[in-house]
Amino acid sequence: MDSRPKLDTKELKRLKKEKKSFKTEKLLKTLERRDLLKSAAADSAKPVPKNIVSGISSELKGRQYTVSIALPGSILNNAQTPELRTYLAGQIARAAAVFCVDEIVVFDDENTQNNANNDLTVKKSRGCEQLSRILQYLECPQYLRKHFFPIHKDLQYAGVLNPTDMPHHLRAGEDSIYREGVVSDRPAKEGHCFVNIGLKGDCMIKRSIKPGMRVTVRLSDDYEWDTKLSGSVVSPAEPRTKAGLYWGYTVRSAPDLSSVFAGSPYKDGYDLTLGTSEKGCCIDEYVLPKFNHLLIVFGGVAGIEAALEVDHELDANDPKDLFDQYLNTCPAQGSRTIRSEEAVLITMAALRGKISTAQSSS
Repeated sequence: MDSRPKLDTKELKRLKKEKKSFKTEKLLKTLERRDLLKSAAADSAKPVPKNIVSGISSELKGRQYTVSIALPGSILNNAQTPELRTYLAGQIARAAAVFCVDEIVVFDDENTQNNANNDLTVKKSRGCEQLSRILQYLECPQYLRKHFFPIHKDLQYAGVLNPTDMPHHLRAGEDSIYREGVVSDRPAKEGHCFVNIGLKGDCMIKRSIKPGMRVTVRLSDDYEWDTKLSGSVVSPAEPRTKAGLYWGYTVRSAPDLSSVFAGSPYKDGYDLTLGTSEKGCCIDEYVLPKFNHLLIVFGGVAGIEAALEVDHELDANDPKDLFDQYLNTCPAQGSRTIRSEEAVLITMAALRGKISTAQSSS
């Protein structure tokens, strides 16, 4: 005779229903938590605002001043492996992005040698080439890189670098009235062209531009990213000057230190120049004046002195004579040396508040 108790089917159904309800409730809570995390991440990413009317938002103010940094390509020579050279360049790019640097000048501080006739000839620096290429690669939005950066030995390890994630590095689903794009070779009516701006469809521009050119596009104020797009080509500086948005940095190569100053892309040049060295005056006591275009110069392993020594266009005997101010941005340092990539972070962190104070003063 079977002594096992009979199953209560009603109770069994109730338990199954309760278990199913618990699983559903747990799943809903998981999804809700995931949505909250996504929302928090989206808010922290500070997406580029879309609600800009006539290029100017009521909440945003254009930024007219610029900040440039200059450093020698020879800093890569201090890295022992190709991977470390690439990572060092990535640190410079990250620092520039974090502190909203508008221009990076890569100069050569070891560019001369004597030939058989004892004449000075230019020796191209390998470090300058590689540093410039990696900086340009990391500044370029991801969806444009395949158009401008073919496979190259200098970029062999660039794929594992931390992204700079600047405001113009937009995802397909992110709204922004400004976007970077490349002119497509897709046929268009006369006087028009199509631009790939990283969305589902190309944007039509009322202007004929050579295919392959990188351009900054301003979309219509009421655009929808999943519909037919139209816009106009604007200056790459417009997002900064009209909307106050940080729109990445430009990279300029200079054959020597003097060319850093002489080759300024701004009409009146740099109106404030700062040199960095442990031999400079303490930055804590320095009051930064108001400026239009600021240039901060960093030295390599041997300092700015090495760049001055090989530059025959400069008559100065002391590096401090080249700048409006010669600053020690890390007084009482505990290490004998501060690496260039560290110096950029330290200096920009020390100057950030001073720059804000100077620009907000009347």
